[in-house]
Amino acid sequence: METSRKISLTYLFLTFLKIGSISWGGFMALIAVVQKQLVDKDKIIREEMILDGVSLASVLPGPVAFNVVTYIGYQLRGLKGAFVSMIGILLPSFILILILAFFYTSYGELPVFNKFFLGILPAITAVVLSAGVTMAQKQVKDYKQVIICILAGFMLIFIHAFYGTLIVIFIGSLTGYFLYNRPVQENNNHQTEPLFLDFKRLALFIAIFALLVLGLWTMTIFFDPGSAGGYKILQTIFLTFSGMSVTLFGGGYVIIPAIQQVIVNGFHWLTINEFSDAIAMGQITPGPILISATFIGYHVAGILGACVATVAIFFPPGIVMIIFSGFLDRIKKSNVINAIFRGLRPAIIGMIISSAFTIGKGAVMAWPSAAIFVIVFTLLVKFRVNVVYLIPLSGVAGIILF
Repeated sequence: METSRKISLTYLFLTFLKIGSISWGGFMALIAVVQKQLVDKDKIIREEMILDGVSLASVLPGPVAFNVVTYIGYQLRGLKGAFVSMIGILLPSFILILILAFFYTSYGELPVFNKFFLGILPAITAVVLSAGVTMAQKQVKDYKQVIICILAGFMLIFIHAFYGTLIVIFIGSLTGYFLYNRPVQENNNHQTEPLFLDFKRLALFIAIFALLVLGLWTMTIFFDPGSAGGYKILQTIFLTFSGMSVTLFGGGYVIIPAIQQVIVNGFHWLTINEFSDAIAMGQITPGPILISATFIGYHVAGILGACVATVAIFFPPGIVMIIFSGFLDRIKKSNVINAIFRGLRPAIIGMIISSAFTIGKGAVMAWPSAAIFVIVFTLLVKFRVNVVYLIPLSGVAGIILF
């Protein structure tokens, strides 16, 4: 937390607001943009912080990329930093999905966004690959870590289910333990922090979250006086999405099937086609893919429903992430944990590089896709052009070329 005095809350909010505006492509794409902005350009954190956040978020419930942003905000500025980072990363996609939901309800499909996304996909592939290569150059330091990185990447390519991620994390951790755990002489002058979180600040954060939820309830009664129906549907939305967000592991692509079972087959709030369109909107908008919950909430209960669904799907697992972040910051001082992370970090880098392959498979196999990929990758690696400009321009190129 040494950098906490140098980083303002305004910087965190505006930076993650910008990242949330351009991070198309899901979990690894968002992580790649965070790496390019905070590590390469602004130089306020090291890759280790991102990799530690990914390690922790991968074994906790909820949307992984959002939890990593929460972790970074917490490490830089504590609970306030975590809260500000949460809001910043969600706000752009929340606003955009509301606009899309309105036009979708009024006019149906929007083909121009499909073409925009065709340009975005190869650019995102280049961003993710360049981020993985950059991390590998700095973090993979011996042949054993190279082997771990390569094997992890191939495993994730051929094992498509979520348990593949768990296997990679487990094997990487276990390999690091056996390869790098060496006893060292204790430093008697070194004082470790006690293993506890500042529960007063945590209680304040949870209280703010509870007041936010209470405020949504109050607004419902205010806008729909005397109606128990509006209150009840918002309560159902909140309990449904928050319950799923803290009990399902593996990020958005794993939670989506569970949401479909509950929303489509259980409550019948959406048809299967409407649900598919909701997921597509989550993919063609920047930020976390689970922003699709905003569309579902809007479809069911208007703007208030969108607000409640968004808070419920993201904030409860964010609080869980904050709690465990406090512990991770302390147990990392252990020699055993350091050894585990020396195996885990190259495994995660391998996962990031392999995800570029997975994302790239969704691109249209045509010369415009190849041209966008090569140009973006070259500009990132050789000329270090800011990704803020490259991703939107790639989307515009997609509209023109496709």
